[in-house]
Amino acid sequence: MIFRFKSVLIAGMAAMMLSSGPARAESLADALVLAYRNSNLLEQNRALLRAADEDVATAVAQLRPVVAFIAGSTFTAIPGTAAPSTLTSTAQITAEITLFDFGRSQLAIDAAKETVLATRDGLLQVEQQVLLTAVQAYTDVLRASEFVQLRQNNVRLITEQLRAARDRFEVGEVTRTDVAIAESRLAAARSSLSAALGDLDIAREAYKAAVGQYPGTLRPPPSPPISASSEDQAKAIAERTHPSIAQAQHEVQASEFNILRAEAAKKPSITGNAGARVTSTGPANLTAGVQLNQTIYSGGSISAAIRQAAARRDASRASLHQTVLQVRQNVGNAWARLAVSQAVLAASDQQVRSSQLAYDGVREELRLGARTTLDVLNAEQELLDARTNRVSAEVDRYVAVYSLLSAMGLLTVDHLNLGIVTYDPAAYYNAVKNAPNGTVSPQGERLDSLMKRLGRN
Repeated sequence: MIFRFKSVLIAGMAAMMLSSGPARAESLADALVLAYRNSNLLEQNRALLRAADEDVATAVAQLRPVVAFIAGSTFTAIPGTAAPSTLTSTAQITAEITLFDFGRSQLAIDAAKETVLATRDGLLQVEQQVLLTAVQAYTDVLRASEFVQLRQNNVRLITEQLRAARDRFEVGEVTRTDVAIAESRLAAARSSLSAALGDLDIAREAYKAAVGQYPGTLRPPPSPPISASSEDQAKAIAERTHPSIAQAQHEVQASEFNILRAEAAKKPSITGNAGARVTSTGPANLTAGVQLNQTIYSGGSISAAIRQAAARRDASRASLHQTVLQVRQNVGNAWARLAVSQAVLAASDQQVRSSQLAYDGVREELRLGARTTLDVLNAEQELLDARTNRVSAEVDRYVAVYSLLSAMGLLTVDHLNLGIVTYDPAAYYNAVKNAPNGTVSPQGERLDSLMKRLGRN
């Protein structure tokens, strides 16, 4: 009776866990949308992208005048003399602007723009990671739920076998050994059910971390999206579309601009300046001028900067080649895992069919006295293992499809057509690319409004 009570209690806990959450069944698309909207990782990388956008604004500002204002007063007294003390006040405003620097400032802008594009592609890669994690979490919950149901059914079946064995023992048809075997199997089944419930709880926590809330009733996943018709086609698509490759390409271009910037440092620059100064003891004066600045000797720092920029360019080129190789390898691995998972699923289907036939036959032979309780329990265990293997095989195949999409660079909200408004990486860039001042320009005021909408003011 104690064992039977524990079995009912565990089954009730499983039912509560499986039925918790909203009444409407959640789909995989719902989970992906929630993951996209609730991801702290995406929010972090969006902020990093906005920081990269500001590098463009900073570079643009180098081409604009710098206006400064200085005001102060000086009190002068000479102790021990009859000279009167004096108070002198001054106010001065100056302006300086780079007139010509052989393209150094423009090259800085171009390099910053390439870095922005590279960061956008990095954000897209993070989006793929977030969505793939959500797919894995969704299917893990479904797998764990199926395992709980299988273990519950196993406990019920073995409980029935134990009851039948005890009845036959009472009439002398079997020995005490048959009853003990059934009792042992029932204890093992209850232990496996407890483990399955624990795995379900772990899967629910992983789902919350990936999606932002605990799962309710999950719908079976829909048919997986189409990826590619062949491995070669998948690799070709990946080389054209994968954000990691695009990111590496922009990093190479940025490094090329940085080499030109370092070389331009050898050339002079021309700056213009103007100023006005007013004192309390004399008339105001105005100044204006042009300066030519040329570094004659820098101790080798300029040459070192050029060599350093060239080395970084070489490193970024090697990184691009390695990224292409890695992407192609990842596509090949994903394609192989998909093929394996499909083969395993087909074999699991056959295993389930054969195990079901064997189990039904052994039960009938037990009724006729040609089989023992142990034979039935063994057949039932093989059927449970076959069904468990099939559940895992189906989940693995589903995840393999989305893993292949990710390896190809296609696991994005837009490509999956989830039908939601996505983050616009160009909105903030367009607001800051001309280095607006929020206090003095209409464009800056629009930027302040955008920052408030982002919740970052």
